[in-house]
This record gives sequence, structure tokens and C-alpha cells, in this order.
Amino acid sequence: MSIIENKFRDNVIITSADKFMNWARLSSLWPITFGIACCAIEMMATAASRYDQDRLGVLPRPSPRQSDLMIVAGTVTFKMASRIKRLYEQMPDPKYVIAMGCCATSGGPYWKHGYHVMKGVDQVVPVDVYVPGCPPRPESLLEGFIKLQEKIRRESIATTQAA
Repeated sequence: MSIIENKFRDNVIITSADKFMNWARLSSLWPITFGIACCAIEMMATAASRYDQDRLGVLPRPSPRQSDLMIVAGTVTFKMASRIKRLYEQMPDPKYVIAMGCCATSGGPYWKHGYHVMKGVDQVVPVDVYVPGCPPRPESLLEGFIKLQEKIRRESIATTQAA
């Protein structure tokens, strides 16, 4: 028996601020999609009705100012790096990044001789979740969303504000 048991009427939920804020954040991820190469096709398939990313609360937004998640899918060239960084800086805090495909995570097949290709988007923006594959299947991107949701669930408002 708790002290507060039977003190409140129905429809009252008691929780911590961390759990409430994390639940709201992980239930409504709004990505700005940055499809640069062939991974973008799989990213678009993930948003289509067969895989239905909306059921995870993932709804694409057209502007970085409305987004809290950036999905970088494909080969990142040095020329595109400054654009990715600029879009990332325009996103409000807290913001997250998913690197989709081996080109975005490590440079892919261009890692050795591709003089114009970055060896991973994490050299430009901090990456929260890496989705491997060439190109990764939509199921892999969905798993990436779930991994990001698990990460958000463990965050604390105090540490997020301090970072």
C-alpha cells in the first residue's frame, strides 16, 4: 500500500519529468531526409505503406527547423559536407543523426580511392545510430529508428541540457 494510493481519481498518471519528456520525444521523431545516393531509394521505401514508418511516430518534415532527426543516406562528398553541417546546425535541440548505408558510415566502396568522398558523415556531424548495409533494407532502417528510440529513452533532461 502506497501513501498516495486511492488519493486521486481515474486518469491520473504519476511519472518523472525525464520519462514523460523522453516518451514524447521518442514517440514523435520528425526526420529531415538527406538522400544523396542509392540508399535514398530504400529510405523512401521505408516511408511507403508496406513498411509504414509512421507507426513508430516517424513523420518526415520538409524543413530542418521542424526536424529533430537527420537521416543521411548515401555517399557524402566533401562538397556536400558543408551543406549537411549547415542543415544540422539549423535543427533545434535535442537533435539526432542516423547514418544510413556504408557510404554514410565509412565511405563505402570509395573509402580507399575516392579522393572526393568523406570517410563517414561522423566527421561532419555527430552520429547517434549507424545503419550498415549497401544499401540497407527498409527493415534495417526501422531497426535504426528503434535503436534511436532506446537511446532517447535512457536520456535525462539534466544531461541533455548540459551537453
